[in-house]
Amino acid sequence: MSMTQHAEPAVTTPPASGPKQTDGRTSQRPLALRLLARPEVGVFLGAAAVYVFFLIAAPPVRDGSSMATILYQASTIGIMTLPVALLMIGGEFDLSSGVAVLTSALTASMLTYQLTVNVWMGVVVALIVSLAVGFFNGWMVVKTGLPSFLVTLGTFLILQGANLAVTKLVTTNVATDDISDMDGFDQAKKIFASSFDIGGVQVKITIFYWLVFAAIATWVLLRTKYGNWIFAVGGNKESARAVGVPVTFTKISLFMLVGLGAWFVGMHQLFTFNTVQSGEGVGQELIYIAAAVIGGCLLTGGYGSAIGPVFGAFMFGMVNQGIVFAGWNPDWFKAFLGVMLLGAVLINLWVRQSATRR
Repeated sequence: MSMTQHAEPAVTTPPASGPKQTDGRTSQRPLALRLLARPEVGVFLGAAAVYVFFLIAAPPVRDGSSMATILYQASTIGIMTLPVALLMIGGEFDLSSGVAVLTSALTASMLTYQLTVNVWMGVVVALIVSLAVGFFNGWMVVKTGLPSFLVTLGTFLILQGANLAVTKLVTTNVATDDISDMDGFDQAKKIFASSFDIGGVQVKITIFYWLVFAAIATWVLLRTKYGNWIFAVGGNKESARAVGVPVTFTKISLFMLVGLGAWFVGMHQLFTFNTVQSGEGVGQELIYIAAAVIGGCLLTGGYGSAIGPVFGAFMFGMVNQGIVFAGWNPDWFKAFLGVMLLGAVLINLWVRQSATRR
């Protein structure tokens, strides 16, 4: 299903000779403008500029192990940024995505330790909880008509309080107990938090997952009916409903995809550190949204890609670790990100205006 219609020129008889006649509707735009119309082009150029900058300013970045660290940092952000970006293309936000990651990790950890069950039991229950949170957010948005900003802000506060209160109630501490000696831990760690050697450099498995998920998300957006539905509901949900798009299913499933991403990242954190601090996760949702916006996704929905947020997450990882490798004060990290965000919004605005100018 395609939501795009092309106007055909009203030409009845082609000219017998001479150059081909065109009007403003049929003239072919220059290649540069057609490239600018792609939402990921601007962030790709920005990511390349940031990379070159830190190659010069921070020589340790040139080392293979340093680049592996940067890509790992980017992957932990990028895995969550992908479903957040799809949700934004669908015209919605999720402010609970940051604490939802922690909720997933806490659920798996406490259930496993307190009930003395196999780690995989905790992993499965955490998945159910994460999907349930996503379903609740989507159902509330669709059924009440409230802005997703307000609904997910409420969920954010609920989860933030529950994470801390339940952890203290169950463990009498602000952190969960170490589960590294529980049954199934080693197998789960291999899947969610292992590393492998490439040319003598240890590379985290999350980098592989990040790229695979990005490829799948790109295929879904560009090659499937569901991808058309995402763009349609983000552009105009009433028009989409009028032509048969299942708006309710699409929006709820997008929120559940965010829950799935939160579960995956939560499992990675749990099996990397063996324990979870209940007060973490606050503020990460802004990082995910910012990376998606820098990647070319519009706050108003209906426009964006899955590749752009990959470069957006890479820029975050590059800046976060590049500042450390350059020996600068890390307190400048958030300021640098703020500049990048504003710059990306302005560049995206200029790109869209240039691409649509006749």
